[in-house]
Amino acid sequence: MKRLLFLLLATVAVASVQAQTRAPAPASPAASGAAAPAPTSALDGDWRGTSDGGSCNAPLDFVISIENGFVDGSAYDTTAHGPVPNLKKAPPPAPTPGLWQIHGVAKDRAPFNLVSVASVKAKDRREGKLTARSEGGSLVISETTGCRRTARLSRS
Repeated sequence: MKRLLFLLLATVAVASVQAQTRAPAPASPAASGAAAPAPTSALDGDWRGTSDGGSCNAPLDFVISIENGFVDGSAYDTTAHGPVPNLKKAPPPAPTPGLWQIHGVAKDRAPFNLVSVASVKAKDRREGKLTARSEGGSLVISETTGCRRTARLSRS
């Protein structure tokens, strides 16, 4: 009887050992879903500067962030003003755009294009096109439409 119990116990132990599988080899970071390090750009960082007034005589204060080559930022017109009191009962003039949103993809060695969109209401949607280039330790942004302002930005 003891031999039978021992034989039964040994059979169960062998079966359970054979039922176990080996642990898989560790996966590479890219295959396991972990984020691979993103490629960086030589222009990555935060940039600030002020443009000249251009033909509109309205300088813009630029604040741009470049991360992994993606450009995101804004430009603010300090001379812009909103609606004013209407004393003559005439239709009020449309407010001038004071805030511009800037987006694009940066290139290290070649000039690249950016898009700017004014933050205004209703049907007064305004868009602009910008060209940016790296010049020494600064970033030069020029408007190709509108007031044709030029700004020289430095890293902050």
